[in-house]
Amino acid sequence: MTKAVVLLSGGLDSTTTLAVAKRDGHDVHAMTFRYGQRHEIEVDAARKIARAQKVADHVVVDIDLRTFGASALTSNTAVPKHVGHTDALRHGIPVTYVPARNTIFLSFALAWAEVLGTDDIYIGVNAVDYSGYPDCRPEYIAAYERMANLATKAGIERNNIHVRTPLIRLSKAEIITLGASLGVDFALTTSCYDPTVHGVACGQCDSCRLRMRGFAEAGIKDPMRYRTAS
Repeated sequence: MTKAVVLLSGGLDSTTTLAVAKRDGHDVHAMTFRYGQRHEIEVDAARKIARAQKVADHVVVDIDLRTFGASALTSNTAVPKHVGHTDALRHGIPVTYVPARNTIFLSFALAWAEVLGTDDIYIGVNAVDYSGYPDCRPEYIAAYERMANLATKAGIERNNIHVRTPLIRLSKAEIITLGASLGVDFALTTSCYDPTVHGVACGQCDSCRLRMRGFAEAGIKDPMRYRTAS
């Protein structure tokens, strides 16, 4: 089996991406970030998922993006609630965008991939049912992959570094259907931007609403616990 680095947030997209990497025949090395986000729920979820999926290795990297703030996920700015997805996108980049987050995460993953001797990095970005973040677009991923092959020893020697994005053109319902077909336990995943300390989702933020709609369209029961659903 060849090795692959998989960015694992604890959400349903990254968990499905991990399952795809395993399906593709990779020995998975999962990387999770404690980056100053509002809660530890997703880090705990990632640990449970990594154990359930029996990954070869799982590292939790500590960085503190609260140093810069400028996001509802890394500051005291309120997470928007009761905002329709289409309405949110119409107003530009949402306040839940964390500046340069995927660039930072991918750079850590790239460094680990070099150490492991692998050319495959998996990330669960999506450009269909997503929150309008600029670092989830196909053109961004293509540009990052070009940079990775220019900026690393592995890239110079092999020019074969790939940033794999198996979900990028799938709807949330299609992602859930794919995950279910690969045996993903969605009960282990979390999606909410603003859960309770016990991990109960708000049911009102953009991420919750996208998740609920995806499960409804897929015709699969959502195991997430919600305070309210709207």
